[in-house]
Amino acid sequence: MSKERARRRAVREAEAARERVVRQRRLARRQRTRALVRRLTPQWRRGRTGRLGRRSRGERAAIVGLSLAALFGIWTFVDDLALRLVLVVLLLLVLPAIVVIALDRRI
Repeated sequence: MSKERARRRAVREAEAARERVVRQRRLARRQRTRALVRRLTPQWRRGRTGRLGRRSRGERAAIVGLSLAALFGIWTFVDDLALRLVLVVLLLLVLPAIVVIALDRRI
């Protein structure tokens, strides 16, 4: 009887060891995948580091307000649709340069 119990315990221990090895392999694969994803994803810096973070709330409001006023003026005072579209595109292209010149800082 004790030989039979020892044999069953040995089988159970061998099965547990196999499961442990499989679990460790899965865990190692998961950790490698996480490390790879972490390496490939860009790190976002916290704080005032973005394009919008460099401007105060008032400056951003002024930029948006004046841009909307210019768009409203274009659509109000210009009759030709093609000229309206060209002026809007031109405004959007020149806006960063205007902001740099007006606020004396890079975007």
